[in-house]
Amino acid sequence: MNEFSELLKSILSPGTFNEMLRRATPVAIAALGGALTEHAGIMNIGMDGMILMGAFFGVLGSFLFSSAWAGLAFAILIGVLVGLFYALFVIKFRSDEFIIGCALNTFALGLTSYMSRAIFGTSGAKGYPSLPDLHLGVIGKIPFFGGVIDGHSLFVYVAVLLVVILWVFVYKTPAGFHLRAAGEKPETLRTAGLSPDRMKWIASVLCGVLCSIAGAHLSLGYLNGTFAENMSNSRGFVAFACVIFGGANPIKTYLASLMFGFFDAIGLRLQGTISSDLTGIIPYAITVIMMVYVVIRSNRRKKHAQKRDPKAAGGAA
Repeated sequence: MNEFSELLKSILSPGTFNEMLRRATPVAIAALGGALTEHAGIMNIGMDGMILMGAFFGVLGSFLFSSAWAGLAFAILIGVLVGLFYALFVIKFRSDEFIIGCALNTFALGLTSYMSRAIFGTSGAKGYPSLPDLHLGVIGKIPFFGGVIDGHSLFVYVAVLLVVILWVFVYKTPAGFHLRAAGEKPETLRTAGLSPDRMKWIASVLCGVLCSIAGAHLSLGYLNGTFAENMSNSRGFVAFACVIFGGANPIKTYLASLMFGFFDAIGLRLQGTISSDLTGIIPYAITVIMMVYVVIRSNRRKKHAQKRDPKAAGGAA
């Protein structure tokens, strides 16, 4: 009983929630980019490859220019190019977005693994200039709360700011309305003299940039200038699940990312009592449960709609 109390105390400690923010941030930033493409009517399954590209080229830029900020700029540039690449095939050539996304993930894994071995050797890149942790002074000394939010990389705080900015952009601005119309009612947008494809291009590029920033945060912030092969570790797929779970709403998507980060942090805490192989699957198991919940909720809503208006349901069928 005493051991259980100590374990529970450890799980609910400020350190666990601090780790939650650290682990959730790469997923959250990528998921915010995925929310934009989802609103534009694009199912972006290639976010894992985008994160991996950002992580590698962030470290490569840091290595080449001896500056983490140069590495971040390098990662953002790569994000623009990858976003354009994805949009070219999905929007311009009308290719299947699922196939292109899978191809992008495979290409990113192969390219970054090859370049990492060619430039840094088989051990990967370690200890290159990284993004500094920020300390909040008096705020960081507030009991419990200070221990949760203090000492993070810049992008942990930027992620929260992005949630607010993107929520306002998507739901409160004309450009956000056009973005949603590109996915929901493209014909209406054309009638108004606007191009749905243009909004899709913009969403794809912004998603590429945000995913690359997520990857750069992962390698230059969270892991202090380190790159290892396949270090995205399926975070892009988790980000996609968070987008679906949150209905592409930036706030709900961020909260879903925090839930992933929380269970990931709990898995870390449980490694002293449970095998690390088992604790490592906890956040991914939760992600699967999230997706199952979304499917069940969607089916229930459809059945409820059919009961309320069977004629409309029959006509739609």
